[in-house]
Amino acid sequence: MMAFLYGVLPYIALTILVGGTIIRYTYFERNWTTKSSEFLSKGDSKWGNPLFHLGLVMAFGGHFVGVLVPKFVTEMGGTDEHTYHLMSLAGGIPAGILFLGGFLLILKRRFAGSARLKVNTSRLDCWLYLVLLVTLVSGMLATLSNIPGTFDYRETISPWFRSVLLLQPEVSLMARVPVLFQLHMICWMLLAILFPFTRLVHCLSFPLEYFFRRDIIYRRK
Repeated sequence: MMAFLYGVLPYIALTILVGGTIIRYTYFERNWTTKSSEFLSKGDSKWGNPLFHLGLVMAFGGHFVGVLVPKFVTEMGGTDEHTYHLMSLAGGIPAGILFLGGFLLILKRRFAGSARLKVNTSRLDCWLYLVLLVTLVSGMLATLSNIPGTFDYRETISPWFRSVLLLQPEVSLMARVPVLFQLHMICWMLLAILFPFTRLVHCLSFPLEYFFRRDIIYRRK
């Protein structure tokens, strides 16, 4: 099972992520959208969306450094493990609170708000929200459980992920990883599989002209 989860599933997920995204953009470009629902219900997204996206950016930055930057690089810069751990907690916990808090507000808006939003929520949307919720909760719980710093993910998860990118997966590294961190790893693979078929693709289309375009005026009927 370990060999499949951490030696095979990552490549299945990455293949679907890249291949599925290219196919969707090439053949189904008209369906390439975030399915914006603000015209259905705008006022209740005032806090949820900004908090969610701010937490996302912060979490992505922390994951990029923690997973892709080798441990020896930060140590060469004068940052020992204890200092790095304190810095990761100082950034990771606020990011998790913003990320998860914003997402819970989005869930409340989607499933406990306007009836029109419920009608415009597909079954695939429901699966996406479920996987996102488990991803965020598992990541937050894993961070909080490791406040004492007993587990160093930069000696297990980080080199495993880099070995996957190098096409030489070191599955044995994941055998020493706590369950919450393992669940978090499986969740990102599930998200990668879902990505090409959901509204998440809009994050690849950040339009620079957005800042300079004219306002779109909506008038009440």
